[in-house]
Amino acid sequence: MSIKRDLELMYELGSLRLIDRTWRQLHVPAAANTTEHCFRVIWLALMLAKQVDETVNEELLLKMALVHDVTETRTGDVNWVSRQYNDRKEEQAIHDTLAGTSLTEYEELRASYEQRDTIEAKLVKDADTLDFDLEIMEQAAQVRDSLEGNRRSNVRSHMYTEAAQKFQDAIYGSNPHDWYTQSQVSHTVGDQSGAS
Repeated sequence: MSIKRDLELMYELGSLRLIDRTWRQLHVPAAANTTEHCFRVIWLALMLAKQVDETVNEELLLKMALVHDVTETRTGDVNWVSRQYNDRKEEQAIHDTLAGTSLTEYEELRASYEQRDTIEAKLVKDADTLDFDLEIMEQAAQVRDSLEGNRRSNVRSHMYTEAAQKFQDAIYGSNPHDWYTQSQVSHTVGDQSGAS
């Protein structure tokens, strides 16, 4: 291990704040970057740990939460759709990221997280999932505030054709997520990639 590799790791981890999460593609435009996501996952995992009846090793939980998405510095983020078409080579990514650093033991912790073989790994994964639910609720509140401002009726009064009005009715009766929720993608047929 060397200070040079530790310094390189710090720069690499800093790049997580520049990685957009691919949920943006699925109409979640203000999705947190990977660093923001990881920060809330850490706190969620701690809160969930207080709610289970099992004994939780908080040090292990925190370490797993810290490392759970570190591979994204090299693999990028994927969503339910893109996961079906990508082989991210996460084992290689975590090995290459930590090789020669003073934190090589985190490679084993990430493997345990991926296997979900401990209560700590399960709690971190649940926190990972719940973070997105929190984002959805935050954004839904923003949209609700906009709709309650009567946008639909105000815009309709300025439409010139019945065709536009019909299209607007279709817009408000549609689900922007149908293009992937109604197709053969991971959350309708199961995640075939084995990735987290």
